Amino acid sequence: MSFLDQLSPHPEGHSAGRAGWLRAAVLGSNDGLVSVASLMVGLAAAGTSTSTVVTGGLAALSAGAMAMAAGEYVSVSSQVDVELADRAKESRELAEDPEAELAELTAIYESRGVPRPLALQVATALHEADPLQAHLRDELGQSEQSAARPVQAALASATSFLTGGLVPFLGLLATGATARLWLIVAVTLCGLALAGLLAARAAGTALLRPTLRVVVGGALAMAVTAAVGQLAHTAGV
Repeated sequence: MSFLDQLSPHPEGHSAGRAGWLRAAVLGSNDGLVSVASLMVGLAAAGTSTSTVVTGGLAALSAGAMAMAAGEYVSVSSQVDVELADRAKESRELAEDPEAELAELTAIYESRGVPRPLALQVATALHEADPLQAHLRDELGQSEQSAARPVQAALASATSFLTGGLVPFLGLLATGATARLWLIVAVTLCGLALAGLLAARAAGTALLRPTLRVVVGGALAMAVTAAVGQLAHTAGV
């Protein structure tokens, strides 16, 4: 038995397969936290009643979740259309000129450092097995892990938006307009920090930078809407 025969693959965990739903979930939770909290903060800063703040928050929550789901579905469906068009084009090229496609695949492997005789041997073997999948993977970068999934993205985005958007409502537990305003900001920043930490952990990256990016962005958004609300209140709009 040769040395290579004695080798066995070891289990590995990578984050590439999570990229589609994780991106949608991170976007949804951040948008839910920031947009709902910003609207509630703006209304509270404008001196509106608690019922108005609640109504505005619920409207932002429901409308935002539907908008996120629809936006993700349409956006990712467009990616699916591109992938299908590339697949059809590659199938047509393989049927019309398989020799040129074989040479193209050989050149791809050669450009990655594989000696030309071995690159030709590998390309030939893959062409005999499944040429379309070989070109989709190595020429276009398409794979099962990276495939676009519109429904998955839409559900992840809408669910995470609703989850994140409910957090600012905890700020309404405080008594007094000023206390409610600051509690909304506080619980939202905590929610953003938690969302950043969970996203970084799911992606397998360092925790600090993604978390700070999320928190700072959310804080700036709330500060702007609070300023707008205060200006509107001062101007008597």
